[in-house]
Amino acid sequence: MIAVDPLVLQLSLVDIWGRARTGYSIAFTAGGVQVQILRPGLDLETFFRSVAHYSGQPLLLLDYDGTLAPFQKERDKAVPYPGIVDALTALQNIGRTRLVIISGRSVHDIPHLLKLSTLPEIWGSHGWERLFSDGKYSIAGLSTEARHGLDAAYVAAQETGGVDHCEKKPASLALHWRGLDSVMVESFKSATIDRWMAISAEYKLELHSFDGGVELRVPGRDKGFAVKTLLAEMGAETPTAYLGDDATDEDAFAAVGNAGIGVLVRPEYRATRADVWLRPPGELLAFLHSWRMADEVR
Repeated sequence: MIAVDPLVLQLSLVDIWGRARTGYSIAFTAGGVQVQILRPGLDLETFFRSVAHYSGQPLLLLDYDGTLAPFQKERDKAVPYPGIVDALTALQNIGRTRLVIISGRSVHDIPHLLKLSTLPEIWGSHGWERLFSDGKYSIAGLSTEARHGLDAAYVAAQETGGVDHCEKKPASLALHWRGLDSVMVESFKSATIDRWMAISAEYKLELHSFDGGVELRVPGRDKGFAVKTLLAEMGAETPTAYLGDDATDEDAFAAVGNAGIGVLVRPEYRATRADVWLRPPGELLAFLHSWRMADEVR
């Protein structure tokens, strides 16, 4: 049995959704590492017990950047925290949990960064792409209007000096400025965002902020869509955890449902729909270890 000893610490928190939180508790996971409970009444011991004794496959859903891997100025060097690959490999070797990566990156960026010997299922581009564990790939189609809008936005980035910091994805464009000199950022940021705001209105696109940039996205899918699709396939009663760090993960936290938990993974607290907050990498590794202990019960 997994030992989790809750200790209530009364604090006053109000999140961005206007939902008052009267307090949160500190719960202890494997190794005595503290994680903080944001949902009143949530008991991690009870949750992990449900993972351990569920007759089917529990569902572990993981964002990549900022969650499994620290942010990097050079995005192709964003490798996982030490110990993460071993922790995920251990879960794969047990074979009970359905492990899924849900990222804003294209699905094709993840395998060479994560470097798991067995490919997990990966959702990319905020739910527009899906790479199954057997290698099958699917992508949702975009309207002609959406494609024209993204093309216009890329031209705008070229004209405003932001194109060198622009990432093209199947259903979006992301403008990155993490780690850049502030003078350099101001040389392209405002002008590019102003053009993208006009384009978003004309072509019915959406402009979203994230940690270190903004993204112009085709509406209709997000990480919450991926979570809802997986729960529809697995069953709403499936014990589920979604771990993420950014504002783009809030749709997924909301979609997890009553059988699961949303886990905010970041060094500092921010207002969130998540049920648990833990700091990487130590508390993240402790959570994954607790999940493995639950998997090994059966």
